[in-house]
Order: sequence, then structure tokens, then C-alpha cells
Amino acid sequence: MNAGVRKPRALTLRDAFETEFARRELERRAREEAERQQQEADLANAKALHAAVTAEEDFLNSRGLSADVRRYTVSLDHPDFRIAAYFEAGQANVTLSDKRTALSGAAAPRKQQTAESVEDALQVMAQFLADETL
Repeated sequence: MNAGVRKPRALTLRDAFETEFARRELERRAREEAERQQQEADLANAKALHAAVTAEEDFLNSRGLSADVRRYTVSLDHPDFRIAAYFEAGQANVTLSDKRTALSGAAAPRKQQTAESVEDALQVMAQFLADETL
């Protein structure tokens, strides 16, 4: 009567390896997809901040500012200073750099603050701008 019952096959090193390899491959793909989505969100945040910064071009011109966006960074440039917001991992690192005391092309960072959203980054940029124009 035991003729119809099959004995389960013993687990081999190959089976265990292939299972582990497949598990790691799935984890790697999930990490890559999460990173891709985060990069897309950071890029969208940078574009949204740039749109907010450049919404009133006459204001920028009256303050001697120009705005630029490069991938994840939005910058406001003035002959004397640069305010930049760099988006990474869902946050913005906003810096104020002084061009007056730096060698040409290299601005020395004076202030730095982290912002949790586009709105927060815009607020920090406005604060830094007010600090420079008072």
C-alpha cells in the first residue's frame, strides 16, 4: 500500500543556493525600484521649487537674482551670494554661500539648513535671501 506515496526529495546545496540567490535578486530589484522612485520624487520636488522661485520673474530681476535648476538642485544666484536647495532622499539641503570671500567660481558655504518639503525649502530660501538683503 505504500507504493503510491512518494518520499520527498532531500534539499541539496544547489536548491538552497538557487533559493537564496533568487531571494537576493528580488531584494536588489526592490531596492533599485525604491531608489528610482525616490530619485523621481526628488526631481519633481526640484522642478516644483524652481517653478515657485521663478513664478515672479520681475521680483528676481529687481533683486539682481537669476534662478537655475540642474537635476536635483535649484539655485538663486546673485553677484555676492548663492542660495541653493539640493533634494535628496525626500529632503532639501538649503545652503547660503558667499561669493565675496571666495575664489572665483567657488562659493564658501556660510549657512545650511534641512527642509522637509518644497514649501519648507522655499521658506528657508526666502529667509536666507532676507538675511542677505537687510
